[in-house]
Parts: sequence; structure tokens; C-alpha cells
Amino acid sequence: MHNVIHKASTRGNANHGWLTSFHTFSFANYYNPERMNFGVLRVLNDDTVQAGMGFGTHPHNNMEIISIPLEGDLEHKDSLGNITLIKEGDVQIMSAGTGVTHSEYNKNKDKEVKFLQIWVLPKLKNLNPRYDQISIHAIQKVNELYQVLSPHKDDQGVWLNQDAWFHLGEFTKAKTVEYKIKKEGNGVYVFILKGKVEINGENLTEKDGMGIWDVAAITLNVTEHTRVLLMDVPMHN
Repeated sequence: MHNVIHKASTRGNANHGWLTSFHTFSFANYYNPERMNFGVLRVLNDDTVQAGMGFGTHPHNNMEIISIPLEGDLEHKDSLGNITLIKEGDVQIMSAGTGVTHSEYNKNKDKEVKFLQIWVLPKLKNLNPRYDQISIHAIQKVNELYQVLSPHKDDQGVWLNQDAWFHLGEFTKAKTVEYKIKKEGNGVYVFILKGKVEINGENLTEKDGMGIWDVAAITLNVTEHTRVLLMDVPMHN
């Protein structure tokens, strides 16, 4: 088993006034050659957008872009014709493929929005762009992990162009949770949204991350009210 730990306090940080962003991996003006990616997981940004502000129209190509709002509402517009509201309890994916432009704005005029922006390198390049969004309210469980993303169109959650699986879990009590890696050659990156988790003797708290690979399964020991995101991704594309 191999692992890497990224404590919340060691992340890159950018404060643009309207946007505060913490970068687990190298992004924009934050560059750390030891933090370029975890397998095909290329970007994990923890963003806060001020009221009424947002990202103007900009392009992407050949990237799988996932947004998970944690608080507030985010309005999405793109060149595919989608105009949607992404809110807490939703998971969104934009498969950029051959190219797409989009914008994202905080729909609220009186409160900030917090969300995770995650980029995954695609399995196949130059596919037609695609958009998908779901509400997790119908599938979420308490004290269990539940799948919110997979590589299969007919599977639970949104689907993406990569052999990756994402699970969320909210645990209200002390609990031991085992997660089995979905595919040989994959690793899992655990990101703590809130609370406290112990994995292989390592204590992780809010916004800490831990990547683990060359292992068939991991065990999470949850010690208090906790919410976690598990990203099961290929270590090589």
C-alpha cells in the first residue's frame, strides 16, 4: 500500500475578492511539482464565490469537470444550450470533449456559495461535449457510502468518460466503513468535507485529503459527525 496526505493547511490558496479558492493540486498561479495530480484526478478546488459574483464565460476541452455544491446555488450556462441551477444536494458533470464554453455565477444576492470543482482527465479524447446533473436527495443514505458518479450511463449517479467512481457518505455516529476499490489499478482519494476520520493510523479532519493506492480496500474509522467524498480513479490514464 502507498499513500499521500494533503493537510488542509498545506493547500494552495488564491483570494480574488469575489472568489476564494483552495487548491489541493497545482492550479492557475499555484504550482507544486509534487502536487500535480492523483492519477487521473487533476484538480480538486474548494471554492467560495461571493454573492452575485461568478466565473465569466470561458472554454474547456478534453476534461471531465464535476461540480458539487456544499452551500448555496450556482447558475450554470454553456454553449450546449444548458441553463441550470446547481444547488446543495446536486452533482453536476460537464464532459468538455471537443470543446465547450460555460459560465457559473452565484445566483444569490445575499449569501456566498461554496462548492467543489473537480477535474478528471478523460479516458477518450475529442468526444462530443455532454452535460449531466442529478439531485442526490433520492439516493443519499445516512451512515453508508452512496455512489454519485460512475463510468456507466445506466448506473447510479452521473456518468463520465473515465473508469472512476465517486461516493459520498455522511456518518452521524462512530462507525467503521470498508470501501473496496472498484477496478484493479485504481486508487482512492478521500476528501473530508467535515468531521474526523482515521485511515491506517492517520487522523484526517475537515478539508484534509488522503490518496491511497496499490491496495484492494480501505477502512475508514469515523469518530464524530462526518461527511466524506471518496474518488476512486485510475492511477494511470
